[in-house]
Amino acid sequence: MPAWPAIEIVFPASRAADATGTLSLQDRVLADLDGVGIVAIAEPAHDTWQLFFRAEADRAAAIALLHAIHAPEAFSLRPIDVDDQDWARRSQASLRAVRAGRITVAPPWDTETTADEPDAVTVVIEPAMGFGSGHHATTRLCLEALQRLDLHGRRVLDVGTGSGVLALAAARLGASNVVAIDVDPDALENARANAILNGSPATVEFREADFRVDSLLQADVVVANLTGGVLAAGAADLARTVAPGGALVVSGITLDERDAIFRAFESGFRLNWNAEEDGWCCALMMAPSAGSIRRDCREGADALPEHGIGVQV
Repeated sequence: MPAWPAIEIVFPASRAADATGTLSLQDRVLADLDGVGIVAIAEPAHDTWQLFFRAEADRAAAIALLHAIHAPEAFSLRPIDVDDQDWARRSQASLRAVRAGRITVAPPWDTETTADEPDAVTVVIEPAMGFGSGHHATTRLCLEALQRLDLHGRRVLDVGTGSGVLALAAARLGASNVVAIDVDPDALENARANAILNGSPATVEFREADFRVDSLLQADVVVANLTGGVLAAGAADLARTVAPGGALVVSGITLDERDAIFRAFESGFRLNWNAEEDGWCCALMMAPSAGSIRRDCREGADALPEHGIGVQV
């Protein structure tokens, strides 16, 4: 049976971010390993993480990097191999539904009954060796940002779709057309499988594409849950994908990266809302309407001017 190369890390008891809001040790590890090739993370115990990789070489590179950056006493680390069947069993045992605003992201075995909540939305995501299960703080922040917008009749672009959770949520929130892109074909396969679990919405299209090279991508609302490094390097290309008067949601940003990322987009966007959770940041930015001068769009303001994206209040 195929097995996935993984690393098991046991963290010390003091794992939370301190009062200054700095990243926890776990999130520093994730930031250190950005780009190494993590495909999934499991948390079998309160102080234990298992990081899964696509190839042995990726695991070896991650181990070498962690040993180079962190002192040996920072945490214990050992390589392990986990077969596909064991991964599914562990996921089912540990993952439960999570909620962000009126959106619930649930694995198939823990779907909530929300019949008494007419505005509630449930998105079903099957945990797999793709990207994302909807449980990370950055995903929840993006879901909150999308709910601040009136998506009805709007075109949405989900950049780095992973599991497809944000694309599927956008469709449920009323978007007329959702294009979800990723550079990883395995992630797209997982996302398409999740679309089936959610009734295969006709408004959602999954596509293998890279926003940095595809000049034809454009939408009224663009959501990019990536990494700070990718956002900073690709700011101009990402800005091009937002239609005049549109909205841009960016996340995957650490507190240390926040100011630099905001500066990278400040020439073409106005910051509308931002939030932080567990040391991660998300921002909702508005692009100017073509041929018009925008007024401030602060929290609690009315809908944006004509041709702009309405903000829910």
